[in-house]
Amino acid sequence: MSPPPAPSHLEGLKPGGAADIWLFGLGAGLELRGAGWGVRRAWPTREPHARYTGVPVILAVSTHSIDEVIFHVASALQVPVLIATLVALALVIFELGSFVIELQGRRRRRFATLSTDSEQAHRALLAGDRKGAAVAVSGLAQSAAMAGTIAFIVEHARTDGSDQQLNKALADFDFGSQRRLARTRLLVRAGPALGLMGTLIPLSPALTGLANGNTAALSTNLRVAFSVTVVGLLIGAVAFGLSLARDNMYGQDLSDLEYLAAILSDPRPISPTDTAPPPTPASATSPVSEMPTAPTTTPPSGST
Repeated sequence: MSPPPAPSHLEGLKPGGAADIWLFGLGAGLELRGAGWGVRRAWPTREPHARYTGVPVILAVSTHSIDEVIFHVASALQVPVLIATLVALALVIFELGSFVIELQGRRRRRFATLSTDSEQAHRALLAGDRKGAAVAVSGLAQSAAMAGTIAFIVEHARTDGSDQQLNKALADFDFGSQRRLARTRLLVRAGPALGLMGTLIPLSPALTGLANGNTAALSTNLRVAFSVTVVGLLIGAVAFGLSLARDNMYGQDLSDLEYLAAILSDPRPISPTDTAPPPTPASATSPVSEMPTAPTTTPPSGST
């Protein structure tokens, strides 16, 4: 069977058995096989029957180079992590001292005292005596922020637009409490994070020293790693306890302020409670009640 005729643009080329036609363009090879003719066109010039084996430039970067970069970055963070751990430890000690001082300035909270002082201030406001009302509730303040909020409530209670102003004052007090709590809440998460980073960073040179037989480097790095772990956990535990205690205290302060604002904003006068005498025990009373006796008449002596 005769081979198929060659295309017109390949006329004049000698036919060859099982020849290959190679077209190279933009680094891609296209192989065309014919039966009775053949032509070879190379662009760009390449070796015959050579395959394109180009690799993207981005793949030329070996993983070893990336590992080295990450290792150097982690090694450079060791000193900053240790310094940040010491700063966090100093901050948690400062917060602990502030909490102790704050506890010493607080008095025992009693609802009876809160209710009595609030009612006295309410009566003073009804009489138009705001200074007397301020004096009546001055002992309810547990902190400087609470004292400022109480003074604002007494000053603006029962005035035009007082509801919105009192709500804004209570919201600002709550916002200030949350802002003070944010410091210890940050340390709750930052302490263990710094401890973990301070543990993992020295492990790499410690393992390198182990592989090289350098026991001194191994022991030094492991000592640093475990020490930072203990300090980080201590920071997180102390900060967590401070956050819980302050959250309870500030929540109770806000509750007292809301109660005071509700009492002072009430336009109705509070009626004084009459104290009833205590009931007399049954054993103290006489079992026989005294009844009035009917007058008795004595009959005359001479009657029959």
